[in-house]
Amino acid sequence: MENKKAQHPRSKKKIALIIIICILVIFFFIIMPILTRLIYLDNFGKRFETAQWMAYSVNEFDGLKVTESTFPSNNGQLLAGYHYSKENQKIKGVLVIAHGFGGGGHNTYMDIADYFTSNGYLVFAYDATGNDKSEGEAVGGMPQGVIDLDFALRYVKQTDEYQDLPIVLFGHSWGGYCVGSVLNCHTDVKAAVLVAGFNRSIDLFEQQGESIIGSGIKLFMPYVSVYERLKFGKYASYTAIDGFGASDAEIMILHSKDDSTVLPENGYEKFYNAYGETPRFHFIEYEDRGHDSVYYSDAARRYKEQLNKDYTAYVEANGGEYTAEIKEEFMKQNLDKSKCYEFDYDLMQQMLDFYDSAL
Repeated sequence: MENKKAQHPRSKKKIALIIIICILVIFFFIIMPILTRLIYLDNFGKRFETAQWMAYSVNEFDGLKVTESTFPSNNGQLLAGYHYSKENQKIKGVLVIAHGFGGGGHNTYMDIADYFTSNGYLVFAYDATGNDKSEGEAVGGMPQGVIDLDFALRYVKQTDEYQDLPIVLFGHSWGGYCVGSVLNCHTDVKAAVLVAGFNRSIDLFEQQGESIIGSGIKLFMPYVSVYERLKFGKYASYTAIDGFGASDAEIMILHSKDDSTVLPENGYEKFYNAYGETPRFHFIEYEDRGHDSVYYSDAARRYKEQLNKDYTAYVEANGGEYTAEIKEEFMKQNLDKSKCYEFDYDLMQQMLDFYDSAL
């Protein structure tokens, strides 16, 4: 009996240790993976459609023509493709546009298509999985954009109208990450412009998560990495910096220091630290152009700032409730796209010269 009594506290400690280990196993191997998947689905488990007030029509651009097509992506989902051109073009090459995240598909980049078709390029754009006219119940995740661009480029290379034409890329935000990363598997691309792009999918996931739950997001990051690898395979490991290294493409990188959507430390600064002294790289950094207005004029940014103030006053005067319907009503009455989206034509000329020199 005495021996049993002497061992009793040890037995309690052993049981407590086993319980603690079981709790840790459950937490790290069951609860955390489930929470990670739920957080991931909350961000990427939905479709995105372009708001009507933002949507361009080809009729808004003089002489711009478009024909539509479809092509399959990785799981057989059909993506909507758009072939832009103008009459009597002296064609230099084909520009492929990869759009940003969260606002729908390619539609709000139609002004880019118009500019470059006016200057000697055929333009191919598309809606990524889960956006606008493309199939897919949800966007799925950032690496899905790289997959879709990979399949878009395969389609372009097999399309008669683009045969033997040099390919250049343009990407904004999510699209910037995609055009950099896709160079890992399309090393024949001649040039790429990244506007407000980022290097890795998980970098942006961590940045956005930190703005919501603070440094606690770091606990989730190993699980996010594993989840993306299981979901997207090799595409999850692609980075823009690795793409730059795999390719001889000329690269132009644009960013603004005040960009709070993609912090420069997750894009521009990493790119500059890696390739700032490399001759084929061209870096342009602004102070106050934000995330969505990098290639628009100072007057356009002032107009947009005043428009947003007027919208806030409009909402407050009509009950203070911010809804998509109220914004649609206000923008239809007040938005002047020619003022809000006026190009910085000096910058656009620099992009054009950059592409031309790479061919």
